[in-house]
Amino acid sequence: MSVSALSPTRLPGSLSGLLQVAALLGLLLLLLKAAQLYLRRQWLLRALQQFPCPPFHWLLGHSREFQMNQELQQILKWVEKFPRACPHWIGGNKVRVQLYDPDYMKVILGRSDPKSRGSYTFVAPWIGYGLLLLNGQPWFQHRRMLTPAFHYDILKPYVGLMVDSVQIMLDKWEQLVSQDSSLEVFQDISLMTLDTIMKCAFSYQGSVQLDSRNSQSYIQAVGDLNNLVFARVRNIFHQSDTIYRLSPEGRLSHRACQLAHEHTDRVIQQRKAQLQQEGELEKVRRKRRLDFLDVLLFAKMENGSSLSDQDLRAEVDTFMFEGHDTTASGVSWIFYALATHPEHQHRCREEIQGLLGDGASITWEHLDQMPYTTMCIKEAMRLYPPVPAISRDLSSPVTFPDGRSLPKGFTVTLSIYGLHHNPNVWPNPEVFDPSRFTPGSARHSHAFLPFSGGARNCIGKQFAMNELKVAVALTLLRFELLPDPTRIPKPTARLVLKSNNGIHLRLRKLQ
Repeated sequence: MSVSALSPTRLPGSLSGLLQVAALLGLLLLLLKAAQLYLRRQWLLRALQQFPCPPFHWLLGHSREFQMNQELQQILKWVEKFPRACPHWIGGNKVRVQLYDPDYMKVILGRSDPKSRGSYTFVAPWIGYGLLLLNGQPWFQHRRMLTPAFHYDILKPYVGLMVDSVQIMLDKWEQLVSQDSSLEVFQDISLMTLDTIMKCAFSYQGSVQLDSRNSQSYIQAVGDLNNLVFARVRNIFHQSDTIYRLSPEGRLSHRACQLAHEHTDRVIQQRKAQLQQEGELEKVRRKRRLDFLDVLLFAKMENGSSLSDQDLRAEVDTFMFEGHDTTASGVSWIFYALATHPEHQHRCREEIQGLLGDGASITWEHLDQMPYTTMCIKEAMRLYPPVPAISRDLSSPVTFPDGRSLPKGFTVTLSIYGLHHNPNVWPNPEVFDPSRFTPGSARHSHAFLPFSGGARNCIGKQFAMNELKVAVALTLLRFELLPDPTRIPKPTARLVLKSNNGIHLRLRKLQ
């Protein structure tokens, strides 16, 4: 009797054949992928022949040199050896070119390349696609819409609100400190800058410093997200959204994003409710220029199709973060720089006392009348730039002034920290020397970039500078700042420059 081709006795052989075919196909796909990776690596190596760099591992790249919290120290070493640019291999087939030279910076910032997808994409679940992450025409439209919110007519009355926020912080410090006691200042400064941005940009009534329960959770969420985003960029296994969501870090990130969004949603809803009150809407309509959030809300009311709820919240999330966290970093490091250089602190105090007396009143007109204090603020931001780096994806080939070039598709990182510490740009770069910023002194147009540069420079840079001056002036009138030698800050690169052990200062009340 004949046996059917489908009988059980024939199945094992058929299954074996199928498995062999599957294994062969899998091997071919693996070989194809390996060939693609090899060809990609050879293309990268050829494209970077003009850009020498330290030796790197064929699979891990420079990851062993760039350990967590050691990135800034490594950058300083590379800047001395490669003062213009240096490839940073993140993995076997992933590389970005770090730039430290003002001529290189000027070329990139004069172009319209998009923000880097690799790193900035990881920030999107938190702040959405507002001014920081948008590219092309959408970015241009949002920038044009929001620029009037930073006109000097709007910024002038903000000075009084800044004074109120700083005074609340200083009153708190007076109650906390005894003679020469040490205090971790970053958290209090962060709460103060959040208070300021809430009052100025979001028409918040009251003070988040006096009722800080909700605000503390927001500040903690921002701190967590700073660390989580930075760590994710450097973890090859967390590049996948699916894998990241399943990881403990991904779950923590999701919760932190929720807390941040709850805060900004509450701010938006409160302002909407205020505008629905009788007379408030018409009063705002009659204003010559609108505050930041009112610009967004009126744009939505007048032409809802041009600004979705998602767009609105993205802009609020973006400016809430950038308007308080970067400024808090700036103020904290300026205080530390002045604490460690008492002769310059004393000269600033003398200038401020000569301008304001012993009172705490400070107005818009005073802000341009403190040249030495401004020089010290700028020198501190040179040493400790609030945003240590920004990235771009090259949308077309680029040739730099020295003739070296990069093809389309490369990611370039503009290391502002490296630029500000480049000995070819700033002689004795680790020395605190405010005379570098003497009015009228000559320097390269792109040697100092605390607020980036080009068309995509920080829209709130004047707002931030005003707040820095107010905070420094009022603090120096009430306290002498001294370092805590037992807890020296350790600068560490995040989205914003932080210290991985806090910023501790001794505060001595002036009589």
